[in-house]
Amino acid sequence: MRAGSVRVTLLGTGASAGVPQIGGVDGAGDWGVCDPLEPRNLRTRTSILVQSEVAGGVSSLLVDTSPDMRTQLLACRVARADAIFFTHAHADHVTGLDDVRMLNRIAGRPLEAFGTQRTLDELQSRYGYAFRPWEPPGFFRPVMEPKALVPGETVDIQGVDVTVFDQDHGFTRSLGLRCRGFGYSTDAVTLDDAAFEILAGVDTWVVGCFQRHRPHKTHAWLDRVFEWTERLKPRRTILTHMGPDMDWAWLGANLPDGIEPGFDGMVLDVDPVV
Repeated sequence: MRAGSVRVTLLGTGASAGVPQIGGVDGAGDWGVCDPLEPRNLRTRTSILVQSEVAGGVSSLLVDTSPDMRTQLLACRVARADAIFFTHAHADHVTGLDDVRMLNRIAGRPLEAFGTQRTLDELQSRYGYAFRPWEPPGFFRPVMEPKALVPGETVDIQGVDVTVFDQDHGFTRSLGLRCRGFGYSTDAVTLDDAAFEILAGVDTWVVGCFQRHRPHKTHAWLDRVFEWTERLKPRRTILTHMGPDMDWAWLGANLPDGIEPGFDGMVLDVDPVV
């Protein structure tokens, strides 16, 4: 990694049910229009790892703890995480939380958990044991220290400045982030001017896009992402949180220049913004 650069690993790029979804004629899965012979159509639930150069090494920020977290970290050879960022408290973004205890063991300490106060309150109501103070010497449960974020603020997370912004997720809110030249906006149906101001000048933007053509109440679709990218003009836009009508080959053949589908395990190296 170059000084000031960011490396982003897309751990999972699927929507809440993944691809394939449970079901199918023979019970082997419902792929929708996605070609089951194309490995990049196999999508676990959405999550990323953001790695940044810091004094003395590399800082690793895990964004969300999906139900597939253990499998994702092993598949992508992620050895550790230094902190966790929660975009919101929906099940497909948090229910791998129990496996954080292994990350605690590797780090040898509790991990900071960043999110809005509303998200942290929801997590503490469902996973109260994970937020109790650490009782050394071992980690037999996840141990996290809540750190509340306010949209619009910039916070130092393990030596890296991260700016956060509010997103409309239909019936609730989610949190996007900007880290150096990288931006992340999953689980959003509309973005306000404040979000675009924070994302202005971003080089690489990973954005949730659930389906091709039909509008959705809680998630962006292709036409909406096209509108956003026309306004933001990032060098590169990567789609994530994709449902079963988002076939990888179709997207690759039909998306405009500068927009491409992500896939599980994809690695993005983002240069510093000049």
